[in-house]
Amino acid sequence: MAKVQTPKPVRGTQDIFGEEQERFQHVVETFERVRRLYGFKGVQMPVFEPTAVFARSLGETTDVVSKEMYSFEDRGGDSLTLRPEFTAGICRAFLTNGWQQHAPMKLSAHGPLFRYERPQKGRYRQFHQLDAEIIGAGEAAADVELLCFADQLLNELGISDGVTLQLNTLGDAESREAWRAALVEHFSDHQAELSDDSKTRLAKNPLRILDSKAPNDRVIVDQAPTIDAYLTGEASEFFAQVTEGLEACNVPWTRDSRLVRGFDYYRHTAFEFVTDRLGAQGTVLGGGRFDGLIEALGGQPTPAVGWAAGIERLGMLLEEMPSDSVELAIIPMGDDATVRALSVANELRQSKFSTEMFGRGKIKKRMAKANQVGAKAAIIIGDDEIASGKVQFKDLKTGEQTALDISQVIEKMWDLRFSEDLDSLGSDIESLEQEVAQLGDAD
Repeated sequence: MAKVQTPKPVRGTQDIFGEEQERFQHVVETFERVRRLYGFKGVQMPVFEPTAVFARSLGETTDVVSKEMYSFEDRGGDSLTLRPEFTAGICRAFLTNGWQQHAPMKLSAHGPLFRYERPQKGRYRQFHQLDAEIIGAGEAAADVELLCFADQLLNELGISDGVTLQLNTLGDAESREAWRAALVEHFSDHQAELSDDSKTRLAKNPLRILDSKAPNDRVIVDQAPTIDAYLTGEASEFFAQVTEGLEACNVPWTRDSRLVRGFDYYRHTAFEFVTDRLGAQGTVLGGGRFDGLIEALGGQPTPAVGWAAGIERLGMLLEEMPSDSVELAIIPMGDDATVRALSVANELRQSKFSTEMFGRGKIKKRMAKANQVGAKAAIIIGDDEIASGKVQFKDLKTGEQTALDISQVIEKMWDLRFSEDLDSLGSDIESLEQEVAQLGDAD
């Protein structure tokens, strides 16, 4: 009989487990906590949409649409696409569900996205993103709030060191059109020297030439006019309000006049949080204002601004994550004790203590496993404990062992947890006092 071949995972996908899963979950939980501080409401989107949703929003000629989307025809003959990003689907939901009556809306989402591209470190064909959008707010304060949200998220994840917010303005429609015309003239004068990709972009989407990494293109790009000379008074004022708001909120930023978004529906603010901690400089969070997108999808002109961040990339930037520790290890001695141990474990879990049962092997090895998982205490149950209705409670830090009933065990565990919290608070206070003393010495 031929040996059955074990299936392999699809290229560009991953099974997330262990420390990677802890990092992934920590990013998501931190995002959920911070988005509530800013009043963003969670939304769940379909994993697939009509292909037209993404073709209209991303542009028929973009690499994402022409080369990277997972599109297929279903049994009804409809063309569907696995979502390559969140924004278009959220805007579609805004229109089809009649959410205009609730505008402005602050919405957030997270989950898997799909793009057929070359897998590499931190980039997969099925990947996961965080997403935050403000729809229906045209004032600069919305951009500032969204950027403050992003900055606080990175700070609370503890990964803000070495991450820089790069900011630019794309101006209003009038500014952008004037700049686009100037870029077309500039690049047309150097068309013979441009790469083949940039020659194609010159005809279809000249702003994207500014993103080119080709060495010959970079020289021409560096000489290209910036948008500042073409900004209307209104566009200049909008950008000034964004930067003043960031400074008032102590969010550091740097200007990158070459930072662009290629689609016509983008307006005003464009931004990226970048780092070189993943090798070559890479974006960990990016976004901008897309005031023309909902109109491109068939709705009324509606201002909007948003950002997205890769969960895998954010997880890679985290410091080493502590593994989930078990607070209590239960060690039953015999079949009857196992039944009793199941009851005890259930009661302790109901009391909010993480509990694991170690029912196999010699007691010495089981105690060693209890220490390995970081348990604060072990509960030993044998025939004597079944008869007495008590358990043997062993503090694994001090080695002290006492016969207790379950209510006493719960009380003891709360004492241990409270003691650890006090120790942690004391350490934080000591660190703060040292920082204050250093500031005093500096003065």
